[in-house]
Amino acid sequence: MNNKYILDLIYLVASVTFVLGLKMLSGPKTARRGNLWAAAGMGIAVVGTIALHEGEVSPIIYILIGLAILIGSVIGWIAAKRVKMTAMPEMVSLFNGMGGACAALISLLEYHHNVGLTLRTGIIMGGMIIGAVSFAGSIVAFLKLNGTMRKSIRVPQYNLLNLLVLIVVAACGIYLSFSNEANGLILYTTFALALLYGFLFVIPIGGDDMPVVISLINSFTGLAAAFGGFLYHNQVMLTGGILVGSAGTLLTVAMCRAMNRPLFNVIFGAFGESAVAGGATKTQGSVKDISITDAAVLMNYSKSVIIVPGYGLAVAQAQHVIHELEQILESRGVQVKYAIHPVAGRMPGHMNVLLAESNVDYGKLAEMEDVNPEFASTDVVLVVGANDVVNPAAKNDPSSPIYGMPILEVENAHHIIINKRSMNAGYAGIDNELFYNPKTNMLFGDAKDALSKLVTELKAM
Repeated sequence: MNNKYILDLIYLVASVTFVLGLKMLSGPKTARRGNLWAAAGMGIAVVGTIALHEGEVSPIIYILIGLAILIGSVIGWIAAKRVKMTAMPEMVSLFNGMGGACAALISLLEYHHNVGLTLRTGIIMGGMIIGAVSFAGSIVAFLKLNGTMRKSIRVPQYNLLNLLVLIVVAACGIYLSFSNEANGLILYTTFALALLYGFLFVIPIGGDDMPVVISLINSFTGLAAAFGGFLYHNQVMLTGGILVGSAGTLLTVAMCRAMNRPLFNVIFGAFGESAVAGGATKTQGSVKDISITDAAVLMNYSKSVIIVPGYGLAVAQAQHVIHELEQILESRGVQVKYAIHPVAGRMPGHMNVLLAESNVDYGKLAEMEDVNPEFASTDVVLVVGANDVVNPAAKNDPSSPIYGMPILEVENAHHIIINKRSMNAGYAGIDNELFYNPKTNMLFGDAKDALSKLVTELKAM
């Protein structure tokens, strides 16, 4: 059989594993297996491409490819094994940026071989521009998530500047696509401006908007990879790129809906503006503390408890302790479930991944739309490390930066216990009205330490 047909068959098998793997990623119980299926498909495709390549290739090329695969595999393995759950969002951003950089570099290398071929050059320009935007935006997101770039930056006339840069980049890309002569100066200028646009696109974004940005940039990388698939007539690149791009786009739309922000504002640079402009606000009122013993008694004699996990839970690595707390309460006849806000944490699905790591039953994870009507009949809500996603200011204060954002309506519960290290504001930089609610009691301290003491107290009852 001709090598081409064998390779096409391998690509078909790999594409099927991508689809199956993506389907399995929809649930925590099958996510690990789905990831392995997709990785195996990619491995088969890579080996097939190298082994069945037609034409003369210098042995040194195979050596370089092997070294690149070996080095990349070692770095990826070590990073994946050592990364903490709190650092997962920035690792996702960094790895996603590498995909964008790869697409951009491929386009830069292929440009000079396709000058005069309008369609192919147009595909190359699309891959280069989108890949460069994805790379620069992902690096900025990485720096924001790991705390290196703590403050959001908004330059004067930001929207106009961003739009002008985008227009110039598009114009240069169109010119190069229709030009019959190679122009390295315009090519690298376009590349540099695309990097600048990616940088400008993300630097002003702050608050709880980061999960939306991560999913959007992820879709950019998928689209850039799909352009590479068109360029090389490679079904695996095309299928993988389309799957990543479409999944990222759908997730972005879902995140925007959860944040009550139009996608139009994301694309044209107004995204995150209100959170930056709003600044920190201070709510007046008194705060009530609660002891570990009183919290344990309150929860032990409740009929229903809803746990609201947030980024503070991930920081304290308290997911295993909170699962133990859930098991103890259920053994006492208490109904327990987890309320998951779509943008809780620092990346889409952050809380789902965190709780799945501690083997929390997926059926206990309730989405915001489903759980909100239940708060009014819930005895106790335990908020662990969440802030902005439970802040009533999103409904009550039109001047608040998060006004209009759908929240978990925990203020409707009979009793509210909030575990935080301190009274510091959340990621959006604003005070939380819920802290001063008469039904709220603050359980100060590190989440893992406080929950461990709460578990110990419950066991002693």
